Amino acid sequence: MNNENNVAIAVNNLSKTFKIPHNRISTLRGAFVSAFKNKAYEKFKALDKVSFEVKKGEFFGIIGRNGSGKSTLLKLLASIYTPDTGRIKINGRVSPFLELGIGFNPELSGRDNIYLNATVLGLTRKQIEEKFAKIVAFSELERFIDQKIKNYSSGMQVRLAFSVAIHANRDILLMDEVLAVGDTNFQQKCLEEFNKYRKQGRTVILVTHDMGTVQRHCDRALLLRNGKVVLIGNPLKAVEKYVNQNMSDEENRIEKNSENTENNNSAAEPPSAPVSAGKTTNPRPKKAAKITRVTFLDKNGKPKNVFGTGEDIIAKIHYQSNKKILKPVVGIAIYTQGGIHLTGPNTRTSHHLIDKMEGKGSLDFVIKNNPFYSGTYALTVALYDWECVHPYDIKDRAYQFKIFSKEENQLGTIKLNHLWKN
Repeated sequence: MNNENNVAIAVNNLSKTFKIPHNRISTLRGAFVSAFKNKAYEKFKALDKVSFEVKKGEFFGIIGRNGSGKSTLLKLLASIYTPDTGRIKINGRVSPFLELGIGFNPELSGRDNIYLNATVLGLTRKQIEEKFAKIVAFSELERFIDQKIKNYSSGMQVRLAFSVAIHANRDILLMDEVLAVGDTNFQQKCLEEFNKYRKQGRTVILVTHDMGTVQRHCDRALLLRNGKVVLIGNPLKAVEKYVNQNMSDEENRIEKNSENTENNNSAAEPPSAPVSAGKTTNPRPKKAAKITRVTFLDKNGKPKNVFGTGEDIIAKIHYQSNKKILKPVVGIAIYTQGGIHLTGPNTRTSHHLIDKMEGKGSLDFVIKNNPFYSGTYALTVALYDWECVHPYDIKDRAYQFKIFSKEENQLGTIKLNHLWKN
């Protein structure tokens, strides 16, 4: 353990469980009847034996998927919740910013809410009056300060609440997704204030989904998953672990959905109808060739649907030809989720001659060091004759893969291979 004089927050073996009711009560009669029934509910363990320390003057990030226990942890630190077990020791006064609009009265003006919110944080009226002009100036809401809060946008509410929180001059700032709402200029102001706090020896605890902020600004990070501590320490390692978990979770989700789709399609297939004597059927003519499926693989040939930026992606294109086709052309096109066409090479333009296609087979399309940033991408696969005039088969945006990027400052869709020169 660290020297106690250097510790801002010490959390030891902290657990918190909530009861989730199964029966929804929406009427007075329902409430009366339920009072005489055994209420059905399940227990949800939001935090499970969590322990960590935060040093004074540290910028400490808390990350994890939704439902991992991040916000519950901050509310315990702010004494909004009480723990079931465990202990929290805080050395210093706390200024919490936990939820949009928390501590605000929507029927009061911005001016009145500054006095209300600052009073809750422990400031006297005289202190509030001394800081009032600075609070309003930082929020940039001079024109709207006498309007009711209910008429503010979510960004305006955040700016006002954050301005009050930082001007409370507390030793510890607890921030929950303060950077998720608001424009980039405001976000930059927040980060500048955090850095000022740090230089003054104060402490910032930030819950965020912005991995770039964690990598650039946090001294250490805590990764939570299902209420348990996965990792405490280097923010780069915490972010990498978090991204890898997300990739794995998404891979499992896609695989599960694929299995469900296959089962549903199998169950939905009607039994083949017998052909009556004297009657002939008119089946649809078979295609000369068709794309049967596409599977995505990693560089080792292992099936995979979720990749990181820079990883190799192999799209194995399976086909079936019902007759011999000479010099067929296979083409692909990749689209963003918004429908933007990114690229569209084919075997002819890439000078890859397929001599003939007959029966079943496959062809690998390999993307070396894929340049894509985080997102979902759709793949079109087409099979043409040599002149690329007559299509044998087209599967338009029928296959998807996903990218989770560990890159900081992602702008745009792809990572351009580039350099600068004077």
